[in-house]
Order: sequence, then C-alpha cells, then structure tokens
Amino acid sequence: MILNELIKGNEEFRKSNFLELEEEIKELVEHGQKPEVLFIGCSDSRVTPDLMLNSKPGDMFILRNVGNFVPPYKHDEDYHGSAAAIEYAVAVLKVKHIIVCGHSHCGACKSLYEDIPDTESLIHIKTWLRLGSKAKERTLKNKKFTTEEEMYRATERNSIRNQLENLLTYPDVVKFLKSGELKIHGWYYDIETARIDYYDQEDDNFKPLSEFTYEA
Repeated sequence: MILNELIKGNEEFRKSNFLELEEEIKELVEHGQKPEVLFIGCSDSRVTPDLMLNSKPGDMFILRNVGNFVPPYKHDEDYHGSAAAIEYAVAVLKVKHIIVCGHSHCGACKSLYEDIPDTESLIHIKTWLRLGSKAKERTLKNKKFTTEEEMYRATERNSIRNQLENLLTYPDVVKFLKSGELKIHGWYYDIETARIDYYDQEDDNFKPLSEFTYEA
C-alpha cells in the first residue's frame, strides 16, 4: 500500500537527506523563512517542484492548486486561499520572483472542453474552472492547432499567459513590479521530458529555459 511506502519514505528521509540539510533547516527555524521565489504550480501528482528544480527547503514558497490558476484580485471577506498565498508571499515574505508554472497533459485545461454536470460533488470544480475560460477562448480564436492534443497543449500555454495577466490585478504585485523589486515569469513543464520552457513576453512565445538569462 502507498501509505506504508510513504511512512517508510519518511524514515529513509530522516536517516539520509534530512541529516544533510539539518543545519540549514535549523537556521530556517531560528531565523524564519526568506524564500526569493513564489512558485505557483498545479496540484497534479506528476508535477513535483522540488524534484524538477532540485531546490531545497527555504528556496521557494509554493502554492499549488487545480490548473495552477491565479484568481483575479477581489476585495471582499470571502475565503480566498490562493489569493492569500500570493498576498503573503509578496507583502510579507517580499519574494523577488513569481513563477506561474503550467504543464503538459493538464487535466484542468482538458476539462475546459468537457461538459461538467451541475452536481453538489463537482460544484466547486466547475466554478474554479471558469478561471481557465479565457485560455480556451484564446486557443479557439487563434486556431494554432491541427489535432485535439495540439489544442490541449496550446490551451495549457495560453492559460499561463492569462494567469500572468491575473497577477497584475493584485495591487502589491503591480507596486513591486513598477519599483523593480519583483519579476513575474511564466514557465511550461513538459512531463514526458522534464524540459521547461519560459514565456518570452516580447515575442509572445515559449522558449527553452536553458536559453533564459536573468540579470539581477
């Protein structure tokens, strides 16, 4: 059973990897976390940020949700878990980078083309998927695909574009972008190859992350 494997995995972690990181973790506990990156990724079990990027505890503040969606800023007293994480990362932790990372074979993006019934068990999913509607509209309008699978891949990339736009509805994101204290990035992770492409806003295209250079 997978649960037994997870229990065993924790024991192995404590006896190996944790010992290598113990001093760093104690430092993080004593002085608090100071991540420079907010990573917004999908809840998909095949997407593993720390494995993908070989990162360590304290490197990234991670927000994961269905479809790596960014809900637009909304000033009310409702429960906004994703928005709260974004606000905390930007206003409190003062991250220097926000990465919105989509991926291939995204179930959320594929679901945009399916008829989801109005049932109590799926009502929150159906509501949440509205955040991907603009990606679907952009994909169908541009028609840069010839097969159904190409349509899904295009939708996944267009969703990243739209989530970056949604980030710009957050007051502090805009404020720190203008001051140069914050940068936002769109990444696309290919599950089959582990390759990551980055979104080049000037060219409106995705390019290999290996070609990306960042000047602080």
